[in-house]
Amino acid sequence: MILIIDDDISIRASLSFMLKRAGYEVVAVASPKEAIATIRDTSPQLILMDMNFSLSTSGDEGITLLKQVKLFREDVPIILMTAWGSIDLAVKGMRAGAFPFITKPWNNASLLQRIETALELNTIDDKNDKGCSQSVDCIKNEDDGFDRSFIIGNSDELNKVLDVVKRVAKTNASVLITGESGTGKELIAEALHRNSMRKDNNFVKVNLGGISQSLFESEMFGHKKGAFTDASTDRIGRFELADKGTIFLDEIGDLDISSQVKLLRVLQDQTFEPLGDSHPHKVDLRVVSATNADLNKRITEHSFREDLFYRINLITVHLPALRDRREDIPLLAKHFAYKQCEANNIPQVEFSSDAITLLTRLPYSGNIRELKNIVERTIIISGKQTLMADDFEPQINSCSRTTATVNSDGLTLDDIERHSIIASLKKHNNNLSHVALDLGLSRAALYRRLEKYDINYKK
Repeated sequence: MILIIDDDISIRASLSFMLKRAGYEVVAVASPKEAIATIRDTSPQLILMDMNFSLSTSGDEGITLLKQVKLFREDVPIILMTAWGSIDLAVKGMRAGAFPFITKPWNNASLLQRIETALELNTIDDKNDKGCSQSVDCIKNEDDGFDRSFIIGNSDELNKVLDVVKRVAKTNASVLITGESGTGKELIAEALHRNSMRKDNNFVKVNLGGISQSLFESEMFGHKKGAFTDASTDRIGRFELADKGTIFLDEIGDLDISSQVKLLRVLQDQTFEPLGDSHPHKVDLRVVSATNADLNKRITEHSFREDLFYRINLITVHLPALRDRREDIPLLAKHFAYKQCEANNIPQVEFSSDAITLLTRLPYSGNIRELKNIVERTIIISGKQTLMADDFEPQINSCSRTTATVNSDGLTLDDIERHSIIASLKKHNNNLSHVALDLGLSRAALYRRLEKYDINYKK
């Protein structure tokens, strides 16, 4: 049963009609008092509630009701309904435990999809509580068709991540992937897509950190011929390319505030207008985002919108650093070696025990990307079929050495990273291309860190 709580009779009637047509049992009430009485006597599967009632427009009644509902029915998903003018209130509601909000007027298809997702997630959680826990055994022993063939590793830390991915992949829930640079966030996004009902449609990757504010709308929404001076032809945007599939918004923490507002509107309604076109385009897609930034800190600094944060992180997947899953390093090293030899049509190589020991002990501030670079460079430069520890030593970048040197001094990861960048700049005479390669970073990521740590360098 779905419980509707709204003081507007027309909204209760329209929602009830739509949900009954979709096959749901519905109960609709007009006030917080009626809502609490209904919740005490029944067990709703999901609650749709407004935040403002006839006695007040501040939202205080709605927040109080939400907290009361959570006391009686802690596990029941609650979807808030709000107007754009009260999104701040909806964010407060989500802090109190509600599901991401729906704006009024709503789109029926979007609302039904949101309801289905919330019910699916709640059902999965119930099953986990009753039987299959979030343990490693649940992944190892359950033959459910989950495709993890392209993800290398079998550590407990990785399997815990994949357990979450497996649980949410078949839903339409928005997912935020967090973790340090080089931990494999794109692979997890791809795993979500490959194991979803959308797997036969496009998986569109967008590096938001590399899109300027002036190009954001054209890149994401597309444009019509003549929309601006250089628009000589029509262009399809990334959202339209991802229709029926999944869009992966990488480096979302680097998106400027102005573009965040535009993105939020699209994520809410899945509707956009290409530049030069007044007709709205509707898309059906799943949104997966990723960042290595601390978004909570950026919200505090007013550089990231809190309402966008709640929109993209219905489910959060945090990837461990490579140093926290060291048992996966031998598997990863051998995988990268195999791929490198295959790509260059050279005989496959082997690793000596001392080489594996060395690789396993490195600090890897650049995570998996750093390991990959070390292995590939060593294979190319050594020319040997059996790689020894001595073969890797010259290729171990200054990042690793610096981290190993200063880690014992109790420095923070930021301190370590700053030391690593400075050391690499010195090593490569401020050649940023070489420094980026050395550290396993893109040039854009390197520039962000230079700015972050206020590191001066000669251009």
